[in-house]
Amino acid sequence: MIGAAIVREALMNRREFSRIMLGGSVSAMLSSSLLAQQLAGDSPVSSQATELYKRSLILDCNCGPPATGTLPLPQADLHLVRNSGVHVVKWSLGGINEGFADTAQEIAYLYQMIEVHPAYFLQVRVPADMERSRREGKLGIILSFESVDMLEGKIDYLEAFRNFGVRVMQLSYNRKSAFGAGVMEPNGGGLSPLGHAAVKKMNSLGMTIDLSHANPQTTADAMTASSKPVIMSHAGCVAVHPHPRNKTDEQLRALADKGGVVGIYDLPYLTASPRQPTVDDYMAHMEHALKVAGEDHVGVGSDASLDPFDTSPKGMAEFNKFEEQRQKSGLAAPEEDRPTYVVGLNIPRRIEVIADQLLKRGYSARIAEKIVGANFARVLSETWT
Repeated sequence: MIGAAIVREALMNRREFSRIMLGGSVSAMLSSSLLAQQLAGDSPVSSQATELYKRSLILDCNCGPPATGTLPLPQADLHLVRNSGVHVVKWSLGGINEGFADTAQEIAYLYQMIEVHPAYFLQVRVPADMERSRREGKLGIILSFESVDMLEGKIDYLEAFRNFGVRVMQLSYNRKSAFGAGVMEPNGGGLSPLGHAAVKKMNSLGMTIDLSHANPQTTADAMTASSKPVIMSHAGCVAVHPHPRNKTDEQLRALADKGGVVGIYDLPYLTASPRQPTVDDYMAHMEHALKVAGEDHVGVGSDASLDPFDTSPKGMAEFNKFEEQRQKSGLAAPEEDRPTYVVGLNIPRRIEVIADQLLKRGYSARIAEKIVGANFARVLSETWT
């Protein structure tokens, strides 16, 4: 495999926080009986939700398949991907402090993963590829970035990565970048001159602007500067639980007015520490977002891998180790002291549970279909053209 050692290190460094906290190889995490139940889709959901999940386009706007940088993938992981019922994921590559060359190696790994497993994966490059993924029973992967370090301060690199297939990008992670400021930047700030140039370039190239980690000023500046809708692929609601990574009602309304979509995530920031969030907590954020932004502007962005979080003693020890590293690096957010999963959603078919919850709470099948995939498919299609 091209640059295998580099890719393994990059994926581990970039995604260790998420992969180890969100799960590594399925076979190492789950008992065979539990895995069999999850792969078979056995869960306490209604037949109406199961049917809706089966016929709808299922799109998670911040997720990823099991991946460790080696190929071929274990058959158990491939079965999980197939039986998750998810058709499209936006997968973040290119880590914090990772330059152009290493990020290109990560993308090369994705290309080879698709080449080795063509029956299971395809790269989503144009809007029609999302429906193609559903039709062919494959997992469509949308490439995205959460930082801008791979651009190395060069706006022209946006076009190169767009040609590689990157379709979604943020302007900063938790701290300040050359483009804008993240939610954990102590000195604040908004969109920089370089950031304004990047927004214009991304609009012209057909790259979706993601403001999940942007601070309030950068969020407002980017919405004003962009000629196209923007997204918040993974976030929560400040009104339900105040946290820097959650969005205010003002921001949610502005996003909706811009034509964008917010995805509700599975992170512990849904509730106050030390309580682990539950499905009810998750739905409190989703229902609030629906009330404020409207049914056309809410979706799912779990910020979790398809494979469940490893709650075993070994998994928790690995979580604690890497959480300590994040705290020391200054990248951690407040209340980042609990595992990254929601009780009741720690399964590959978590969006089926969300669909069931929506129906049980009185939302129509039409609205549920929008939330489980159609809303994000719509806004991505609009911003890529």
